[in-house]
Amino acid sequence: MTRQDRLGLSLVVEPGDPRLRNLLLTHQPSEILAAILGRHRLAETRIPEAWTERGRDLDRTAETAAARAKAAGLRWVTPGDKEWPAALSDLDHLEPLHGATGAPVGLWLRGVGHLAEMCEQSVAIVGARDCTTYGAECASELAADCADAGWTVISGAAYGVDGCAHRGAFLMNAPTAGVLACGADLDYPKSHGALITRIAEVGVVISEQAPGEKPLKNRFLSRNRIIAALTQGTVVIEAAVRSGSLNTLNWADQLGRTTMALPGPVTSQQSAGVHAALRAGKAVVVTSGREIVAELAGLGAGSEEQPSLPLTEFDRLPPAARTTLDGLDWSTARRVSEIASAVRLSSREVSAALGLLERRGLVIRAGAEWMLSRRADVG
Repeated sequence: MTRQDRLGLSLVVEPGDPRLRNLLLTHQPSEILAAILGRHRLAETRIPEAWTERGRDLDRTAETAAARAKAAGLRWVTPGDKEWPAALSDLDHLEPLHGATGAPVGLWLRGVGHLAEMCEQSVAIVGARDCTTYGAECASELAADCADAGWTVISGAAYGVDGCAHRGAFLMNAPTAGVLACGADLDYPKSHGALITRIAEVGVVISEQAPGEKPLKNRFLSRNRIIAALTQGTVVIEAAVRSGSLNTLNWADQLGRTTMALPGPVTSQQSAGVHAALRAGKAVVVTSGREIVAELAGLGAGSEEQPSLPLTEFDRLPPAARTTLDGLDWSTARRVSEIASAVRLSSREVSAALGLLERRGLVIRAGAEWMLSRRADVG
């Protein structure tokens, strides 16, 4: 019954509550739940009133959660299950940060990915919601490079850097994971419904919140500890001084994970938090996917073999974008389907690559057709 006991605890106790972490260090989930329901007493322990009040409606809450989970195709995983990432237990040894700590009692998952396997080699890429074009492009390119090297990209499916990180993984047809601050059956933000659906189609959507639970401010902060714990390292791209993504970096730092940051212009307020983290020694500078992979592998960016010639803009493009350029012409406009057929990529891959190339000013759109506008293989 441990799985059901853990499910019951998740429905009556706010995930990340340090008091529950402390109780779980000395008591079984069944004992704690029984005490909340008034069926058992824990010596020298006072059960919070909020827990007992929610416990009175547990049967109804559990029935609602089960119905929503079934409708959305969610599954409940707990410690001991094959999909459970053992690294989450590291959270049980940390002091609270913004009122949250401890490993989740369980996770709701939506999607085809096997969470534990995806987390064996994974990196978090997070950053500002209101990122600049520079930040968006860097997030997409770094994520694509990491995915191409076999690393699972994990982020929060939010606006800005998070969404671009997931899309970068899509460019490589690689699985990616999104950790939500609401129920895994909900799409938040709503305009990212297609993005979250796509994450589930190729990877997995994750939440410790019960199905149907709404996103609250404190839930974004407690969610960040899961992003940090699931990965071997965290990269922050553009973050203001009070950015929530710095919270993820702090969790990664406490967990002893690799902490990295991509700096922006010194005049940019969107990068002020990143620069402060770098000055404080909480992160190392990374400027490419290769440097991220080197840091994660414990090699250090400085040990990489440096290219003998300066990299061109073409060299910095994700592989799918470079391949798409081969299917374009200077004088003849071509449709997406024609380009895809010529370079043997899917129409989805070509469409995504063309969006990146258009932002770079390398291609132009003529109605439903595309053609080259600027060379990418020069200095």
